[in-house]
Amino acid sequence: VPVIKDADKKGILQISQEMGELAKKARDGKLTPAEMSGACFTISSLGGIGGRYFTPIINAPEVAILGVCKSTIEPVWDGKAFQPRLMLPLSLTWDHRVIDGAAAARFNVYLGQILGDFRRVLL
Repeated sequence: VPVIKDADKKGILQISQEMGELAKKARDGKLTPAEMSGACFTISSLGGIGGRYFTPIINAPEVAILGVCKSTIEPVWDGKAFQPRLMLPLSLTWDHRVIDGAAAARFNVYLGQILGDFRRVLL
């Protein structure tokens, strides 16, 4: 799997550009071992093939993996009526030896808030 190095120091546009370059290399079979190592967190998506829910498994030495599923429009109760809402199931698996469960839960809440108002990604 291609690895974006130092993603925490890059903006969304730079990450997007690197992802495109690495994806092209992967399709062409030209990824180097250095471009596939050194990750500490993985994002795995089964949404493109229709995956609804799954439990991602951590690949050592990484410490966490986020599973992204297929989004769907679902009815959500707003207190008065059901309203259609786009829902994106996420599954986070983490190594308890490295990450406290409360910190992982806070990360999931924070990620949900950012994805709920995608303009925040650009900040």
